[in-house]
Amino acid sequence: MWNKAIELQPGNSDTQKECACRYRAENAAAPAGGPTVARRGPFMVLSGGLSYDTVGRRACLTVMHGKSTAVLEMDYPIVDFLTLCGNSVSKRLAATTPPWWTMVPIFENPYPLTIHESPVTCCEYFADCPAELIPALYSVGSRQKRQGYSKKECPSVAETGARHSELPRDHSPPGGEPDPTPPTPEFLEPSGERSLPQPSTGSISSDGPRDNNTVRHGFPYQPSSMAFDPVQKILAVGTQAGALRLFGRAGVECYCQHESGAAVIQLQFLINEGALVSALADDSIHLWNLRQKIPAILHSLKFNRERITYCHLPFQSKWLYIGTERGNIHIVNVESFTLSGYVIMWNKAIELSTKTHPGPVVHISDNPMDEGKLLIGFECGVVVLWDLKCKKADYRYNYDEAIHSVAWHHEGKQFVCSHSDGTLTTWNVRAPAKPAQIITPHGKQPKDGKKPEPCKPILKVEYKTTRAGDPFMVLSGGLSYDTVGRRACLTVMHGKSTAVLEMDYPIVDFLTLCETPYPNDFQEPYAVVVLLEKDLVVIDLGQIGYPIFENPYPLTIHESPVTCCEYFADCPAELIPALYSVGSRQKRQGYSKKEWPVSGGNWGQGTQSYPEIIVTGHADGTIKFWDASALMLQVLYKLKTAKVFERARGKEEKPSTDIVEEDPFAIQTLSWCPESRMLCVAGVSAHVIVYRFSKQEVTTEVVQLLEVRMQCEFSDGDSPDPGGEQTPTPPTPGASSSPQESDPLPQPSTGSISSDGPRDNIPCLQVRSSPLKQSPGYQVELVIQLVWVSGEPPQPITSLAINSSYGLVVFGNSNGLAVVDYLQKTLLVNMGTSELYSPSDPYQRQPRSPRKQRQPSGALCDSNDGSNASEDRCKSPTSGSTSPCNSDDDRKQNFIEKVKFKSRRFSKTVANDFAKMSRKISSSSEQKPDHEERFRRRRSLASKKRFCYVKEGKAPAPAVMSLKEGLCRSMSAPPVSSHAKDNSFTRSRSSSVTSIDRESREAISSFHFCESFPRKTDNLVSPCLLVGTTQGSVMMVALSLPPGGGDQRLQQMVGISSCGTLVSLKGGILTMALLDATGALLPPSYEPWYDPNASDEEKEKEKSRRRRPASPPASQEGQEGQFAVLCSEKQAKVVAMPSQTRIYKHNITETSFVLRADVVQMAGANCIACFCANGHIMTLSLPSLRPLLDVNYLPLTDMRIARTFCFSNLGQALYLTSATEIQRITYSQETCDNLQEMLSELFTPVETPEAPNRGFFKGLFGGGAQSLDREDLFGETAAGKASRSLAQHIPGPGGMEGMKGAASGVVGDLARARIALDERGQKLGELEERTAAMMASAESFSKHAHDMMLKYKDKKWYQL
Repeated sequence: MWNKAIELQPGNSDTQKECACRYRAENAAAPAGGPTVARRGPFMVLSGGLSYDTVGRRACLTVMHGKSTAVLEMDYPIVDFLTLCGNSVSKRLAATTPPWWTMVPIFENPYPLTIHESPVTCCEYFADCPAELIPALYSVGSRQKRQGYSKKECPSVAETGARHSELPRDHSPPGGEPDPTPPTPEFLEPSGERSLPQPSTGSISSDGPRDNNTVRHGFPYQPSSMAFDPVQKILAVGTQAGALRLFGRAGVECYCQHESGAAVIQLQFLINEGALVSALADDSIHLWNLRQKIPAILHSLKFNRERITYCHLPFQSKWLYIGTERGNIHIVNVESFTLSGYVIMWNKAIELSTKTHPGPVVHISDNPMDEGKLLIGFECGVVVLWDLKCKKADYRYNYDEAIHSVAWHHEGKQFVCSHSDGTLTTWNVRAPAKPAQIITPHGKQPKDGKKPEPCKPILKVEYKTTRAGDPFMVLSGGLSYDTVGRRACLTVMHGKSTAVLEMDYPIVDFLTLCETPYPNDFQEPYAVVVLLEKDLVVIDLGQIGYPIFENPYPLTIHESPVTCCEYFADCPAELIPALYSVGSRQKRQGYSKKEWPVSGGNWGQGTQSYPEIIVTGHADGTIKFWDASALMLQVLYKLKTAKVFERARGKEEKPSTDIVEEDPFAIQTLSWCPESRMLCVAGVSAHVIVYRFSKQEVTTEVVQLLEVRMQCEFSDGDSPDPGGEQTPTPPTPGASSSPQESDPLPQPSTGSISSDGPRDNIPCLQVRSSPLKQSPGYQVELVIQLVWVSGEPPQPITSLAINSSYGLVVFGNSNGLAVVDYLQKTLLVNMGTSELYSPSDPYQRQPRSPRKQRQPSGALCDSNDGSNASEDRCKSPTSGSTSPCNSDDDRKQNFIEKVKFKSRRFSKTVANDFAKMSRKISSSSEQKPDHEERFRRRRSLASKKRFCYVKEGKAPAPAVMSLKEGLCRSMSAPPVSSHAKDNSFTRSRSSSVTSIDRESREAISSFHFCESFPRKTDNLVSPCLLVGTTQGSVMMVALSLPPGGGDQRLQQMVGISSCGTLVSLKGGILTMALLDATGALLPPSYEPWYDPNASDEEKEKEKSRRRRPASPPASQEGQEGQFAVLCSEKQAKVVAMPSQTRIYKHNITETSFVLRADVVQMAGANCIACFCANGHIMTLSLPSLRPLLDVNYLPLTDMRIARTFCFSNLGQALYLTSATEIQRITYSQETCDNLQEMLSELFTPVETPEAPNRGFFKGLFGGGAQSLDREDLFGETAAGKASRSLAQHIPGPGGMEGMKGAASGVVGDLARARIALDERGQKLGELEERTAAMMASAESFSKHAHDMMLKYKDKKWYQL
């Protein structure tokens, strides 16, 4: 203990001298080795201790040796020092001659510590310089060294081992393969010249997430409070997560966040002061500075002993009233954020006879006409009018029911209270005995005069007066208890009329907007802002029927839950006007004709001008296009994909083929080509819809439909019993493939859904049969549906791509992929994933058209009895019928029923997401199997698949046989083992099996259309399709397009052939791209947009530019002409084409996995942007895959982030941070530097309206508003200091942030100053001209007056 360590008697304080502290002293006794040192005594070295009168003197080190003292001045303040001891020290000091302190030398510092000798303003880096350059520079630089250093070697580097010059210069590994992350990566073209530019690291921001966030759009998630500045016209919304959203005019938004994350319980504006006070649920209040573009906290005050329940800040006052849960009221100075000693205690406010605690403070307000009278409402029903000067209660008003809110009449003579039984009580200030009026707005009035039945609590009431008419009384709640299930309502009482306005969501808070900020004047309300749980509504009080204002903010993102999201930057300039023109016709009618009342703030002055578009897919099947240019967000166009399908009117009419119980039209993924405006969407019900953009309205009589039968794969032990000997299908080399010779487009099928057998050949959704009226915008071109197969629902679509230049749509799932020609409405190929690994069979044969009249498009026909029409349908080109061959097989039927039960339990989207996450997390540390063994197993699996579906049966009829010969592929049938016969059915491969079984199969994860070299032997580019799988394989598929275009393209089939595996990576493939020989990105070819419903003349003009010609060959034979960029969940590789040799490789992560990766353009170069599950955002240069950025931005806490995170060009990205909000971020340093200029301004200088005129008689007789000098009451002089333990003051970073904002916004300030000077000069010029005109007029008037005087000078008055 300290009292035991020191003496019991304290020392004499008079002997303690004031002097600077000596920070450190070391006594180094010199050894006896040197006679000079031994003769002079020990050393004492110390820092500090200078006299106070040495002001401005630099820091000194004092060396005391014997009787001598040396003071060594330093250039900078001393942090620490050490004395090195040993024989070397004594030898050094002994070698010096007296007086030694006059010539103490310092050692020459060998470290490069003088970089900051003068601030660095520019820097360049040169590697592999000429060998003679460094010696030349060293020779001339050695002459510039300072003299007077110690001639001995510096003790800190003596005998330290290898020197810098001894380090090896070659860091390359011993093997022949280049290092995946070389120190200075560079790329050599075949000619040996360096030509590929690398992205500059200076263009990428590596700051923390606070600097990477740009703006947040959407509705505030879980709102809790609201406030409005009537002068600045700014609206503030607080949330339960501690966030603040500030809104001004359209496009003016701001997002702030409290560090504690506690819920915001109340907000108070300092009206027209550019400041906001927020009270949180953790009993803290904060003062926000809104005069800077990024608001920051100036002060904080944390209460320690009491809970905050209510705050009130009078207009033009700096004293904030804070009510607590204990019933006390404290007062805070908002300028210094310090507590006043003036406290209103609850036991002094209520009557002494009251035996119970009145409860928390639920309301505080001052009398509009007398600022010295404070109205305090307690939860128990007691209201007290407190006299601030006399410090006593003037009146107390008691009611039996609890109070929720209180509202004043502007004259200060009456106030209204809302209670928990649904009643409103009106009190006269000077009559506290009983209420002047008691009404129940929604209660039933009994005839016998009894008290009406109680209703739900009235949570809030506002009482606003008008000059010309009756006052408005607005309230929320108070409905009768018998209105069960009725939505939340807002009641507007005006005179004798009562309007009940139903809301779509529960009401959180509401505010009445008035013309004046002064509470002692007629309020003149004109609107009511209603904050709902998921919406913001503004009601116009000035029009009949109370219409709502059209909301200009992008608050409808969550109108239906977002299921997918895509972000496109630098889009074609004409795209946004085109979408806006068709979207403007979709706006609702009946809005108020007045302008949006929240109109404060100014837009930013940034230079970012490229167009940006965000596309969101929703759970109800809608797709929304948003204009995201210049950090704003505005909805452009809304597309409803559910219009294509029939809707069930009730649950009893709901089809039994749905694979999801809720949201069957939800968007799973989408592919959009902004240049051609082609859109392709895939839904959770295994459907794909192709859309074209048109400005003309059309009516489609029959929606064109294509049904695809994608068969499940079976492993070696899971093959079903073929049901007997296999009957191979004979080859049909002479079959016709022309679409003109086949029958028209098939109509929706009616497959079997009988209770005796499983569902087969039926889609999940029913396409509407009635004519479809399609408005201008996106119109249906083709609907593709996957059908049920032998009781198995179709697998969800995992990847999708469309190419307008080729006229193809490709989609894939865990069963395989399908390629559709949407121009010919034909299924070209339907192949399993395992078949992609075998390039020899069946892809060298020309695929056939799968179409047949009133049959689902497929290819492989069933060889059973052809008498059943439903069994004569065409199946997919490489899959066979899997209808049950043994009806008495109980095991198979029971398993199918179990599958059907499981498949309807959960949503496909959620199940797939969590299965994918569990697989990735569990397998992050596992090793992948050998690729060669995996390829051999898949090839054997593909050979088994080609014969295991054909069953023995009767020979079909000749007509049916000839039909099938025209559509079926030839297949070989090796003998079947007895084991395959006995194993009739083991396990289904449906989507309802466990996630481990589902994810163990290889699914298609990504596509990329390109023009490249399909095979190693090719030396000319041709249309290709890159296919990526979840197991990390990348396959190349060659596309053979008909030569020419126009009618020839519609008459000849597109040839498709697999070229085998290109490369394998760890983890599922996420993105693929192609670079040319110079490192430029090769985007997929596209067809320029044309209106399909335009006139014939316009079509002729567009025919010449429909398809963009293929790019010319980039290289000759034997040269590396292109480079494929491939990125998976673990790795990234760059492969040279056509040699298919790996050039670069980079392991992105070992402990986590990549969720989203995109090849983006930024700062004039290309790079790979990745977002990992551990929250890191990384970028890699192309093609060297050199890491440019690695920021720990946001850990994955929600599957919503993983599903919606997406990158775009020019360093932009976004994700859905909550169910209602989109967060946009940037990883571009240029955008970060210009962010201050691009952000909008909340505060604008506005004059405060004049106070209301008191009038002559009110001023004469004292009837006007009475002011109060609160400084005299609450100041430290009169009230004293508050208890320090009551609250803790925390200074905020707002001051520094304001300085940063002012410094970064100097360009905008200069621009505004220049404009102001120009305007001032113009006004001064106009003033000068007017002054000259007035002087000329005055001279003329003087001349005429003088003439008049001379004329009448000598005349008499009667002569006038």
